[in-house]
Amino acid sequence: MGGHYNPAAEPKADQDLQKLKDAHIPVAFRDKCAHILVDLNKCRRRTFYNPNKCEHERHTYEECQYYSYLQRVEAKKQQDVIMKARKAEIEASQK
Repeated sequence: MGGHYNPAAEPKADQDLQKLKDAHIPVAFRDKCAHILVDLNKCRRRTFYNPNKCEHERHTYEECQYYSYLQRVEAKKQQDVIMKARKAEIEASQK
């Protein structure tokens, strides 16, 4: 996004569940970017949800969500290749 790479926006599969619980992050939001959401929500509460504040944290969270989406798309492409190869293998063995 924007031609740069932000290592802070890297999705993490291993989350500290106790930290998320202590920060009152709902289960629905405990994905690969929840570690960034903790800091974003702290900033939001501190600034009374002012939309002009916490822009950097929000951008980092949204960037993490985008990277997570790209990872899922790539995983789906790899899965499709594997399934196509298996299907071709089964069809070849049935002939």
